[in-house]
Amino acid sequence: MKKKKMKKMMILTAVARPLRRSGLFLALFVFVASTAAGQGSPEGESSFSAGVVHLREGRPDLALAEFKRAVKADGKNPYFRKGLGSAYAAKRDWKNAIEAFRRALELNPYYADVRNDLGMALINSGEREAGKGELLGAYSDPMNPTPEITAYNLGFAYSEERNYQEAANWYRTSIGRNKSNPLPHIELANVLVATGRIEEAVAQLEAGVAASPEEPTLVLALGLAYFKAGRFTEARTRLEEALRKDPAGPAGRAAAEQLKALPR
Repeated sequence: MKKKKMKKMMILTAVARPLRRSGLFLALFVFVASTAAGQGSPEGESSFSAGVVHLREGRPDLALAEFKRAVKADGKNPYFRKGLGSAYAAKRDWKNAIEAFRRALELNPYYADVRNDLGMALINSGEREAGKGELLGAYSDPMNPTPEITAYNLGFAYSEERNYQEAANWYRTSIGRNKSNPLPHIELANVLVATGRIEEAVAQLEAGVAASPEEPTLVLALGLAYFKAGRFTEARTRLEEALRKDPAGPAGRAAAEQLKALPR
């Protein structure tokens, strides 16, 4: 029975993976170049901005080189250190990422957003309790600009530990703060599927699609959930919709594959 539940969950989880890799997952790697404006030397700011672009477009090696140049130009700029840590994290070099994030916090103890980054880097390095502690601290910090992502990261950490009740609580907190982010809707549905509550998972994804009707990944997840629930007509409708919305992207390709499995 357990294997069956995990198989169901993994099919929905696969929907979220491309979004995590793109930068939505570890909030961490998402930041605005303008935050560094006026904070350092022109040379450092130029390198920082270039690093942000490379990181967002999936070129971590080039991003790392630019952030290193930024830090060399101004080693006391916490934004540059955050960028450096984010590039290391994108390369899964957790040791150097943690060092860079900690240095950013030393330079600016009120830079709450870095605690999100540090928490996830610690969790991914195996220091799970320390990482969750950082995330809890970040969530409680009134200066945190993205508490909804901190809540999502906590939910995902607990999901990995199969503490589904705590994971569901944090995913709901994230959704309560920002209904338009697809990830907590999808991961909350995963938790519900993992605990045998498929109809609740469907209802959750329906709410997610209602909040973000143009998000193909949510539409795809809803189609997959309908398929799991045996609601094949509704599954076909949503899968075809996901394919129309993202014909050349990962959601569209996954929808096309799943459509082949639908009974005629």
